Amino acid sequence: MLNIVWPIFIIISFSFAIFSGNLENLNNSIFESTKEAVNLSISLLGTLCLWSGIMEIASKTTLTEKLTKLLKPILKFLFPNLKNPKIHKEISMNMIANILGLGNAATPLGLKAMDSMQKENKKKDTLSDSMMMFIVVNTASIQIIPTTVIAIRNSLGSTSPTSIIFPTWVATIIAAIFGIFVAKILIKFTKGDKS
Repeated sequence: MLNIVWPIFIIISFSFAIFSGNLENLNNSIFESTKEAVNLSISLLGTLCLWSGIMEIASKTTLTEKLTKLLKPILKFLFPNLKNPKIHKEISMNMIANILGLGNAATPLGLKAMDSMQKENKKKDTLSDSMMMFIVVNTASIQIIPTTVIAIRNSLGSTSPTSIIFPTWVATIIAAIFGIFVAKILIKFTKGDKS
């Protein structure tokens, strides 16, 4: 669908620029926006490399085991059917990456956890309860340090790039609580439906 929508937008924009005599402004904005996109990408790349490196180092140490133990009560509540400690470790690393605001670093960790859960899933064509809950938790992604947003705000010249921290806490915590609550109710409802 997007491969149809975007070309239409581009054609309309170019046509409007030609007929309104703003072709030079369009041309200037294209070069300016590409320059800004490259600067933003470089800024985000540095932040992403730093935190991805820290996560990689953490995964090679006993720190991950300690963090998994710390998150164990939460994991037990969210994923009561998961007994495999390897999956708990993968989910913990994903949650920690999300908490640090590293959505891009959390993605491969989340895919790894999802793959491990799928291997244990008895119905291969249907998501397990644990997989659905993981999607909810991952989508809400509680963030203590919204690194990516801070880097974007900083690259765009914000005078206070870290002022987003408190609103991010509020939004992500409310989203996580509501998402988990609804998921737990729906899981319980579907279990009752099946019996």
